[in-house]
Order: sequence, then structure tokens, then C-alpha cells
Amino acid sequence: MPTERISFSGHSGDQLAARLDLPEGPILSTALFAHCFTCSKDIPAARRISARLAAMGIAVLRFDFTGLGHSDGEFSNTNFTSNVADLVAAGHYLAGRGLPPSLLIGHSLGGAAVLRARAGLPSVRGVVTLGAPSDPSHVAHQFGDALGKIETDGAAEVCLADRPFTIRKQFVEDIRAAALSDAVAALDAALLVMHAPMDATVSIDNAAELFVAAKHPKSFVTLDDADHLISRPRDAEYAADVIAAWAGRYIDLSPPAPPPGAPEGVLRVTEADPNGFLQDVQAGPRHHTYADEPLAYGGSNRGMTPYGFIAAGLGACTSMTIRMYARRKGWPLESISVDVCHDKVHAQDALPSGPAQIDQFTRVIYLSGNLTADQRAKLLDIADRCPVHRTLEHGAKVTTRLDLAEADSQMDPAHLPF
Repeated sequence: MPTERISFSGHSGDQLAARLDLPEGPILSTALFAHCFTCSKDIPAARRISARLAAMGIAVLRFDFTGLGHSDGEFSNTNFTSNVADLVAAGHYLAGRGLPPSLLIGHSLGGAAVLRARAGLPSVRGVVTLGAPSDPSHVAHQFGDALGKIETDGAAEVCLADRPFTIRKQFVEDIRAAALSDAVAALDAALLVMHAPMDATVSIDNAAELFVAAKHPKSFVTLDDADHLISRPRDAEYAADVIAAWAGRYIDLSPPAPPPGAPEGVLRVTEADPNGFLQDVQAGPRHHTYADEPLAYGGSNRGMTPYGFIAAGLGACTSMTIRMYARRKGWPLESISVDVCHDKVHAQDALPSGPAQIDQFTRVIYLSGNLTADQRAKLLDIADRCPVHRTLEHGAKVTTRLDLAEADSQMDPAHLPF
């Protein structure tokens, strides 16, 4: 996943540190991620969710709020309102790069912030909250006994996540005044509320309050037994998968049109990295992937090898052929898996003047279901009739020509043969 380290001006002019996680291929949409109170852009949940979304074509900007992480400024001078202003500044930065955010994602207090920031970012079509409080003043309970000192002295040092932070009275007053009900009701965007029922930091009641306050379209998805920080990789990846699937209902995630000259039915391979072996593979208007070589062979290992694609074609065709036959027969075949290995082996029947080695593809087919021995034997026989299998066994003729049209257009007229 390519990641850009960038900075932009926050609400007070301080430089805010950010990372822009980019898809390997075309950017289908852009999301803005807001981290939890006193956290940073680099917490595991933010990194994992951003990486997963980037793999699905959604660029994600995550940044440190003023005074946190690697950003400039004093945390003690910030509050909920300034965090919202930082989010709006981040959205404007993205818009200036031609990547206006269509999706806002906020974790914990960051979830409350994105709900408020939506009004300042008209390009946003969807908002996602993860373990968010329905009232920003909820975070005050984390100040414990120091809350009284903050009220009387104007400031106090509070230990949060084993780190000391100076909290000023203006912060407490700001979160108490920052009710969200009006902002949620006027969101003018689809809302996805995600929350874990056993969240010990922000109770599930907050999710219910947000959901009730919002107008349709709105959705709720449980995070089951995830903790508040969504610290387990599987929980973060699940959240990202749900977000991407949900966002597709409200945000256009269609891939771009294929390159000129690559109509449907033509697979075009374009060199993506002249210094390595990465190839951009576009199959018609809807399907895009990469081919590459392993690191040991000078590649960057960002896609399957060419022989990997051949093996994939054989495995996919085998599975499809078996399924088609079993479906036609009405047999109780539940699932199919095909393992394919490729190797160069000595050709036992090679002529002295012929090749000493041939390519060998070995298949192992797994069939599940209440099948008889005869049915399994027949499906194994059918596997050998798959079209790709026959092509590999019988060989194929490859016709190659050089496209002279583009070369001729770049030629100096003085050197043309006429």
C-alpha cells in the first residue's frame, strides 16, 4: 500500500502531520479518518482500517489533531471545536488535491467530531462512527478526581493511557456545550453506527442514541466482542470490510473506464514500473489487477507472477467446469477447492534435439458434499475436460505483431519512407 507522508495547516495555522494511504490502482473514492481522544493517526485500528480500505480502492487520510502525535501546537489549547475545525481543514486540503472526501470515519471522540464536521464538508456522502459517544461531554468521566481541580484552578494534569495531559477548563466547557443531537438530525448524509456491546469505555447506549437521532438512510452494525480501541486485527479488518460494502450504496465506487484502445474483451497489460517488473493488467472495463515477480527475482511482489495467473486460470476453469456438470446432474456437491502447483520437470520422452524440460501443472481437487465414489470419480474425469486444461495439454499458437500506428505517429516526417 503506497503511503504519502504529508502535512497541512490546521485550524490555527499549525502544521498537522498526516498520512495518505493510497490504493495500488485507481482511486475510487476518498475517506477522512478521525482518531480517538488523545490517540494518534498511527493507532493500530486506524492503520488497519485505512490499509484495508486502500486495498479496496478508497484513499484514506489520517492525521494527528493539533498538539497530538507528530503535529505542531499545544494540546492544552485545543478542544472539541478545534478538532472539528482541524477535520474541516483536512477535508479542504484533500479537495485542493482533487480528492474531496466522500466518506468520514471517526473513532470514539473522533466519531463525534466527524458528525459535527460534516456540515463543513459538502462533498461527504457517508459518515461512519466507531464506538462514538452520543455526547462529547462523555469524555469528562476520564478526568476522574481531577475534574474538580480543573473547575476550581482552571487546569489540571490528567493521566490518560499512561500519559500526562494538561486539560484546561475551556476544554471541559466546550465539550459540555457541544451537543450533537442537532448535528446528527441535520447530517444530510448516510450514517453507519458501529459499536461493540461490551465496550467498557463508551457504552452501547450511545450508539442507540445516535441511531435514534439520525434520519434515514442510517444503519447499525455490531462489533460483537471487540474492545473500545478495536485493537485486534480481525475486528479492524471486519469493520473495514463492512464500511466498504456499506459505502458502495451511497458512494460511486465504480472503477474508471479502461485505457483508450482497450475495449471489452481485450486484456491490456501495461508496464507500471520500468525499474522493476510490475505490470498493470486491465481486463475490459471492470476488472483490474497487477502482475509482478517475487523480490528474489528483482520484482516488488505486488501481484501474482505470470505463471501464477496461468495456474489461477487452470484452477478457476477446473472448479467452474466441475460445478457446471454437478449442477446439471443435480448432485449434492457443496463446495470445490482446487490447489494448483507449477514446476519445470524433465521430459521423459524428449527427443535428443528437443527440450529437456516441460512445464507441469499439478492439481489437487477438494470436493465436499454427500457424493458417492462413482460421482467423485466422474467429477475428477470432468476436470480434465475443462477448456484451460485442454489448451495447456494441446498447446496454443501465439500470433504477435507490432502496433505501428503509434510508432508512425511519433516518427519525424523527414525519415518516413515516401
